[in-house]
Amino acid sequence: MSEFEEFPKMARLSRRVVITEKIDGTNAQVFIGDDGSMKFGSRTRWITPEDDNYGFAKWAHENREELLKLGPGRHFGEWWGAGIQRRYGLSEKRFSLFNVQRWGDASVRPACCHVVPVLFDGNFDTTAANGCIDELKVGGSVAAPGFMDPEGIVIYHTAANAGFKKTVKKDEMPKQQAAMLTSPNP
Repeated sequence: MSEFEEFPKMARLSRRVVITEKIDGTNAQVFIGDDGSMKFGSRTRWITPEDDNYGFAKWAHENREELLKLGPGRHFGEWWGAGIQRRYGLSEKRFSLFNVQRWGDASVRPACCHVVPVLFDGNFDTTAANGCIDELKVGGSVAAPGFMDPEGIVIYHTAANAGFKKTVKKDEMPKQQAAMLTSPNP
């Protein structure tokens, strides 16, 4: 006989969302154990300076003391800039943390870290999301002012504890299909 499984509660849609700029780089994480041990990762695996992901593990090792200020836990962000994806016209790479609630204040986060820019904070509204996309189309990236080809937005729904992305270009297409349309033919 099967065990009873309760139907999960559903979050109300008209609740707080935080909309941030979606930066086109590579996902990265810093894991800090209760004992101060550290690991560094990409979206799919642990990395080291010898088996790295665009130099993130090397950078993280070099900034170890500063990164320890993040405290125990998993700290996710985007590793982006020079030599990664869109490059954003930068001559350096940056690590931008996703948790804007915790790290939005520059005085509390490690000096070596940035944070993804908040574009909207309020109750869910498709007009607000579309307005953020329109602002990026007209004004360019907030994370890298002057860069006029931003990727899009991330809508984090606080009650559902879920994120959704919306891209500036080809949002209606699956990622693989959009990539096929923009890559040159061999």
